[in-house]
Amino acid sequence: MYDVRPPIAANSPRFMDQFRIFIRSRHYAFKTEKTYCFWILSFIRFHQLKHPKEMANAEIEAFLEYQSVTRNVSSNTQKTALNALIFMYREFLRIDIKGLKFSYAVKPRQLPTVFTHTEAQHVITQLNDKAKLAAQLMYGCGLRISEATRLRIKDIDFTAKCILVRETKGDKSRRTLLPQALFAPLRCEIESSLLLHQQDLLNGFGSVYLPNGLARKYPNAEFEDKWQYLFPASTLSIDPRTNITRRHHISEQSVQRSVKQAINKMGLMKKAGCHTFRHSFATRLLEAGTDLRNIQELLGHSDISTTQIYLHVVGLHERGIVSPIDQ
Repeated sequence: MYDVRPPIAANSPRFMDQFRIFIRSRHYAFKTEKTYCFWILSFIRFHQLKHPKEMANAEIEAFLEYQSVTRNVSSNTQKTALNALIFMYREFLRIDIKGLKFSYAVKPRQLPTVFTHTEAQHVITQLNDKAKLAAQLMYGCGLRISEATRLRIKDIDFTAKCILVRETKGDKSRRTLLPQALFAPLRCEIESSLLLHQQDLLNGFGSVYLPNGLARKYPNAEFEDKWQYLFPASTLSIDPRTNITRRHHISEQSVQRSVKQAINKMGLMKKAGCHTFRHSFATRLLEAGTDLRNIQELLGHSDISTTQIYLHVVGLHERGIVSPIDQ
């Protein structure tokens, strides 16, 4: 259930343990840690377990070339591998890497799949309870599945009509829209979450995980209503970080499974899932004439080029282009 960083002894002599500790000292997201460690391990294994200090440009180029030519990975995947290697050498090992020569992956970038508004609404109506509201937040607010499941009660601001998204990709907070249509179901979900929290308190539990050492700074905050998850799990479990029995949020996998089942039930012939709601949110805004910069801010993209992909998704007929045979 928990997506938790494994504990590491500070004096561990293992290279990968020290690399993980270094990443954590930079306060990178756990997903980034896992991604970087995956590529570094792949690099080391590709070169028959040679230590990275014994390798340089030639080995990096051979590894990246293998990813592009033999494995036929996308350009983004190759860039991720390159970023991990450069981070390890320049930041961790303090070895400057310059003048790399390798074939860049030229696999064309695929356009994201989007739902029509009718399709999105039909998928949502097939869902129940927490999965339904999570899907509404992904479609109505542009949240990632991880962001939706980790929302806390204090992140919902009904007065300002916005949601503060804190535990995001790249650990960057942002604000996004809070649709009026979700006020009532969100208030019901908050009430349900607080009732469950009160029951936990009566049973001698009721604490919730707080990130980045906040539990030490604010000792009572983990028991406060506002810090509780909007979507609490149905059962208590032992937090492996602290060995405390507490209630976590619902898993991403449970929502993904429900959404996939709803899509299959509809017989929708699209390769779609939870992230399709986020793509559809951006596309609807673009169709409505929303400025690309505003969409970038709502989605939390660090680079406008990432947001520009939606320009290619909006249908040609929505840009006023008509086929001559229809004129």
